[in-house]
Amino acid sequence: MPRADLAGTVKLKAMQKRAVVLLSGGLDSATVAAIAQAENFEVHALTVAYGQRHAVELAAARRVAKSLALAGHRILDAPLGDLGGSALTDNIAVPKGRDLAEIERDVPVTYVPARNTVLLAYALAYAEILGAADLFIGVTAVDYSGYPDCRPAFVEAFERLAQVATQSPHPFRVHAPLIDLGKAEIVRKGLALGVDYGLTHSCYDPGPEGRACGACDACLLRQKGFAALGLEDPALADR
Repeated sequence: MPRADLAGTVKLKAMQKRAVVLLSGGLDSATVAAIAQAENFEVHALTVAYGQRHAVELAAARRVAKSLALAGHRILDAPLGDLGGSALTDNIAVPKGRDLAEIERDVPVTYVPARNTVLLAYALAYAEILGAADLFIGVTAVDYSGYPDCRPAFVEAFERLAQVATQSPHPFRVHAPLIDLGKAEIVRKGLALGVDYGLTHSCYDPGPEGRACGACDACLLRQKGFAALGLEDPALADR
């Protein structure tokens, strides 16, 4: 590499700010990781094994982190499953085949109590350790399953909390770049950034081989996004 180009590369790396991105392995979080990279952040992904009934999404998170060549990726255990209370962590049936209007109206049994509060708390702790001031989370208040911790008020409240919950000398910012986007807009943005959605996993109730069921809320919302762009969801391509 010519000396001038090398100097430019070193300068670019020096200018990069660190960010912690919550990476579940799903469509939304993969898109957010790519967005953070495009905004020139050095991305340190954090995946939390919170006691979900399957480990398929953890494998997906590893695939996505590798594909995007993230600066770092850690997986932590936070056994919310010990508390139960959700179809994702307890022996409660996952709703299937619901009407899209119904999905967006009610808080379903797949809501995990306080999950995003816990996940962001871990991300905040990791950011303080890394000297990062930026947290990214893939919540959206459009085309979602009615979860209370996916709304702008939650993100804003946690950002205020972050300012008084640490000894960091710099203010924290919680980025939720998908908060006002529907699934089609998210997919379009991710494809433009080179996200391989075939590596992601969003299904709430995958089969024995880890394949998406195609009928839970998460699968239906994904399908809606891809269909709006005239595309097939790669998670269902082999069904």
